[in-house]
Amino acid sequence: MQGANIAMMIHEITSKVGRHKKRKRLGRGVGSGHGKTCGRGHKGAGSRSGHSTRASYEGGQMPLFRRIPKRGFSNARWRKDFHVINIRTLEARFNDGDQVTAQRLKELGLLSDTRVPVKVLGEGELTKKLTVVAAAFSASAMDKITKAGGAANIAG
Repeated sequence: MQGANIAMMIHEITSKVGRHKKRKRLGRGVGSGHGKTCGRGHKGAGSRSGHSTRASYEGGQMPLFRRIPKRGFSNARWRKDFHVINIRTLEARFNDGDQVTAQRLKELGLLSDTRVPVKVLGEGELTKKLTVVAAAFSASAMDKITKAGGAANIAG
């Protein structure tokens, strides 16, 4: 049986039919099927140029976002975003006695933008004496920096 397994794959269909759909030539006579009103019907806003409906419009039906009950809380308006740097990273990238600032972190490729404030977190161990200047510190990070003989200064 030669023709028993005739499953066609999608890439085989596109090679036969072609990659692109032929465009509609509107307003080219009654015989084209898209003459006169060009598929826009008669009168009304839909027949006019410049008409569009917004993405969420459901034809006057109660919109989905109003049918679903509202739950929860978002603090997106008040949230303070930080670039986060861990003690482990400072230990690996800085030498004893160095000063750690946002500008220095950017030079080392640890920050993408110095306008976003930096927060130092306490993951890892610190053995070097560093002077760290950042917008915020976790309690454990501040403790580890001071125990290593360094200073944790809040930038302001």
